[in-house]
Amino acid sequence: MTDAALVLDGAIEPDQHRLTAGGGNVFAYTCRAPNKETENEDTVAVIPYGPAAAVLVVADGAGGLPAGKRASLTAVNSLVDSMQHAMEETMLLRTAILNGMEAANAAVRAIGNGSATTLTVITIEGLIARSYQVGDSEAIVVGQRGVIKLQTTPHSPTGFAVEAGFLDEKEALHHEDRHLVSNFLGTPEMRIDVGGEVKLRPRDTILLASDGLMDNVHLDEIIERVRKGPLDSAAERVISLAHRRMTGVSAALPSKPDDLSLILYRRGAIAAQDSSQ
Repeated sequence: MTDAALVLDGAIEPDQHRLTAGGGNVFAYTCRAPNKETENEDTVAVIPYGPAAAVLVVADGAGGLPAGKRASLTAVNSLVDSMQHAMEETMLLRTAILNGMEAANAAVRAIGNGSATTLTVITIEGLIARSYQVGDSEAIVVGQRGVIKLQTTPHSPTGFAVEAGFLDEKEALHHEDRHLVSNFLGTPEMRIDVGGEVKLRPRDTILLASDGLMDNVHLDEIIERVRKGPLDSAAERVISLAHRRMTGVSAALPSKPDDLSLILYRRGAIAAQDSSQ
């Protein structure tokens, strides 16, 4: 167990870490796109919030705007600082997150060069998980049998079209507007979508990921790879598939080279069961 926040930026080389937080096991990973010469614009973080709570964070700096890496790293570091201050004041976790995301938005705006980033957060408080969403990085909670218990909606034209039933998820991966994002942290009109509470059950898996994963791997493929087995193996399976897709070309399969970041979480009580599967 660690009381310190973990921040991974993987600016040049892939970065991954395993730890325990919020009563569970966590695998965090980030790397830049294949053959990319500039730095990875994603940043991920795991922030403990006392002995039984944790905050999982994925931020994806906007590549079409200036200083995407600076935006994502500034947002995450600002959120970490805000959460640490809130913990000292024993602030309610929900209040601490909303205050922290507002502070992160102000910090990115203060850069003053038009940079922006997504910011997707899952809080774990005992057996309760909740999502906070800005942009198109995504989060899901899935049971061992593949039942989706939580799924955030990407803030994008295709994301909203899927939610409304105008597109299915596979069509959305190939849509010409897939790259468009309608909500960023670092803008005056930033909005935070707050999800409802989800009660975690034994063997549930939480995934947060940037679009390096979500734009290259179908949702059913992700679920099949992360829902069971040791957490490290689950992460390796889905990361490997995403990298194969990014470096391959097929009209039938998505292939969008991009920075790739993810966090996987499972309750610590099932670690022994995982290792025996």
